[in-house]
Amino acid sequence: MRPPRGWIRAIREALGMTTAQLGKRVGVSQPRAVQMEQGENDGSITLESLRRAARALDCELVYAFIPNQPLEALVRKRAQILASKHMRSVSHSMALEEQRVGERQEQQQLERLVEKLLAGRGSKLWEEATSD
Repeated sequence: MRPPRGWIRAIREALGMTTAQLGKRVGVSQPRAVQMEQGENDGSITLESLRRAARALDCELVYAFIPNQPLEALVRKRAQILASKHMRSVSHSMALEEQRVGERQEQQQLERLVEKLLAGRGSKLWEEATSD
């Protein structure tokens, strides 16, 4: 978790460094060093500026995306959403034609469609917009 006033400021202050000293180490003016700290705080700083600040503070910048759930689960969920959407359309048509299948058969068809979508995988899972 990011410190309330940002990593740059937290590390700089922990080292006992002024913004003027930080600016000199980064190769920018003191006001620009303050802007970098503010930019980190409001989310407008660039990755390159973060890298430069990290180097000046003798730190390593670590940049990562951490999925909220396993990616495999996310892909399966997406396949289930698309399969359910397709099945609703098919079920509606079949009901209009009085050819509705039982709930158990419908669930089996849904699972087969999910597995088919997963087997084909790739970017096609993400082409169609859904309201999930």
